[in-house]
Amino acid sequence: AAELEYESVLCVKPDVNVYRIPPRTSNRGYRASDWKLDHPDWTGRLRVTSKGKTAYIKLEDKVSGELFAQAPIDQYPGIAVETVTDSSRYFVIRIQDGTGRSAFIGIGFTDRGDAFDFNVSLQDHFKWVKQETEISKESQEADTRPKLDLGFKEGQTIKLNIGNMTTKKGGATKPRVSGSGGLSLLPPPPGGKIAVPPIPPPSSTAIANHVTPPPVLKSSNVGSADILLDLDAPASASKAPASATTDLWGDFSTASSAVPNQAPHQSNWVQF
Repeated sequence: AAELEYESVLCVKPDVNVYRIPPRTSNRGYRASDWKLDHPDWTGRLRVTSKGKTAYIKLEDKVSGELFAQAPIDQYPGIAVETVTDSSRYFVIRIQDGTGRSAFIGIGFTDRGDAFDFNVSLQDHFKWVKQETEISKESQEADTRPKLDLGFKEGQTIKLNIGNMTTKKGGATKPRVSGSGGLSLLPPPPGGKIAVPPIPPPSSTAIANHVTPPPVLKSSNVGSADILLDLDAPASASKAPASATTDLWGDFSTASSAVPNQAPHQSNWVQF
């Protein structure tokens, strides 16, 4: 698993000074004022990388990129990286070589912002390491706990009681909406349909004014002219004898003589 892990770069600073520090004589901590700050022992580039849960402080040459020293860090803050008591731009790191030998050296940044970025990159990395450790620990504890089986066994049933709703045979009961004063109101009709008022029956006057035409006789002897006369004549005229309808000119003369206050026709009309 360690071989499959890749190395990521957390921070790069182009200018860093390296100092040889005197051995610490007490437990007070390191002081940058005890170093020869004006004459650094080495100047180069600093690069902070991470591989897995371990961070590395690498001091490299500015031009060739050759590794000058390396400090692996397992935890921060810790013994591998310490701050000085009199400045925020200087740190003491523990470098190691491949043979297992280690030494403490001092590093410093000219810009205070570079020192802040270096400090924050280490803090963020180990904050992530702490979160990963807690997550893996919780997952391991969850695996060791007995699993709760919530499935139904064979033949097992379940009964649900939803409030006070009861059902009748043939359908479900309709909910009743209670209004103010303890009165119950019926629910609105479904779909919001409005009942159409019934059409009132026709009055007797309308029935009297309605004239129904007489039925047409299906006799082959009746011509189309007789049918038209039957439709135009009133019901009383339809019952007149056939002899009265044959003399059409006599009807015209009789009708003219029956009209009052009308001058008598000339004899030529009668002779005609």
